[in-house]
Amino acid sequence: MRRRILKLLVLSFVVFASCSKEDTNNTDAIVIDASHKVPLTPSQINAKIDESLNTKGTFNWSQADSYLLWSAVVNGNNVVTIGFGNSKSNFERSKTANNSKMQNELLATIIKYEGATLDKILVASDPDLNLMDVIISKQETIIALRQSKYIRYIEPADYHYLNTNTSQNRSSSGTSSGCGFDSEILAAADYTTTTPNAKVPWTFTQHNIPTAWNYSTGRGITIGIIDTGVSPNQSLLGSNFNNGLSSGRTIQKNGVYVDSIWPWSTTTDGVNDLCGHGTSMASTAAAPRNDKGLPVGVAYNANLITYRAAANVVLDGYQEQEAVKKAFTALGNTTDVKIISMSMGYIFSVGKIEDAIKYAYGKGKLIFCAAGTSTSFTTFVGVIFPAWMPETVAVTGVKEGTTYQACDDCHTGSKVDFTVAMQRASSGNTVPVASYYENQNDYIGGSSVATATTAGIAALVWAKNPTWTRDQVLAKMKQSANLYPNRSNTYGYGNINAALAVQ
Repeated sequence: MRRRILKLLVLSFVVFASCSKEDTNNTDAIVIDASHKVPLTPSQINAKIDESLNTKGTFNWSQADSYLLWSAVVNGNNVVTIGFGNSKSNFERSKTANNSKMQNELLATIIKYEGATLDKILVASDPDLNLMDVIISKQETIIALRQSKYIRYIEPADYHYLNTNTSQNRSSSGTSSGCGFDSEILAAADYTTTTPNAKVPWTFTQHNIPTAWNYSTGRGITIGIIDTGVSPNQSLLGSNFNNGLSSGRTIQKNGVYVDSIWPWSTTTDGVNDLCGHGTSMASTAAAPRNDKGLPVGVAYNANLITYRAAANVVLDGYQEQEAVKKAFTALGNTTDVKIISMSMGYIFSVGKIEDAIKYAYGKGKLIFCAAGTSTSFTTFVGVIFPAWMPETVAVTGVKEGTTYQACDDCHTGSKVDFTVAMQRASSGNTVPVASYYENQNDYIGGSSVATATTAGIAALVWAKNPTWTRDQVLAKMKQSANLYPNRSNTYGYGNINAALAVQ
């Protein structure tokens, strides 16, 4: 805390030293229309967002007028994320010689229009990215900032679009968090048994993953998983990570999520999964080929680095979006990590997460994101954020069978790159995984498990070809998919044949 205060004092001195007396007294007149002096209500804000989603299929705060933006800021604890730079693509501090000058100039503008001191304005300044979180209460401040040549984006950082029940179906969608701690007895038809005593999920056979194991098991490759953490009760993702035929590998668990409604809170709630979703993703990607009678993961000899970055799969609010940003930048800075998998998302773009993904992509990471799994409220938007970004590989789930059909709640669209068969045609059962609890099984479905499965296949390919680049690995995966060389406007390149991908 003392070091942070010192940094604030130093920055405050720099800002004020750079502002002349003339600048301070010369307040540019910004006139606000009388009809725009009272902020819109959350239902009115959401109606504007919904209109854009329904007509364009997307929404971005850069397209919103200053009144709508300010209204969302006021309804979101007055917290604002500012992305700055010399151009739209200038997001990395290490590649921006004048990043401090730009930040200080923007802070000086906020101080001028807010009439507040720096310690009341600055929430956080990112060490890797050209962005900061600040407190803004006045619409005039937002208008003035938008006139700066250094602004890449200004977004409300804590507006909860999904946490209002004023729109039909929104509350049910918002609470479909993807969490669950259930354990289930697996149907005998949903797995086969392999040495030493591990269950092979039926979907692995569909993608020829067991045959691929004759060539690669993921050894030497590290997968980063950004999700809700990993269960402390499942030893196969802890002390028994090297059980059975899995050996010589590591699992590292990190926590960057702060369980608080206050943006200025910085104490995380640890590395443990308090939802269940992250445990299922880790199991799918890299659970050991164990002797305990539990499901094996795709890349059962790969290393894992997990990040607890959210309470659930819907990234709605400051703390989750901030944590996901931190996880992507941290994994981007971890040399050993080749692959990043995230089975969480949001209905529209978040600037700080975009920046962090671009940062990790710039470090050569192969990034897989879920296309989306939800109720009818959000399926109309197609592929969700951030899976639709060009820097990510979008994956969705399909039903078992020779013809492509999306799983019951899976998103599809032109941004989809790959699919995974994860829902049985007859029973509707999904993919077996190691449960949240010791010595127990579970099922997991949707685009989430499809994404973790594809990340595991990528680890098999990269382990077989350790000198390859990200683009070479991705090209091989495309060439090994059922629809290649054609690409479906709904299902991308389709299901990957893992055995072909590693040969």
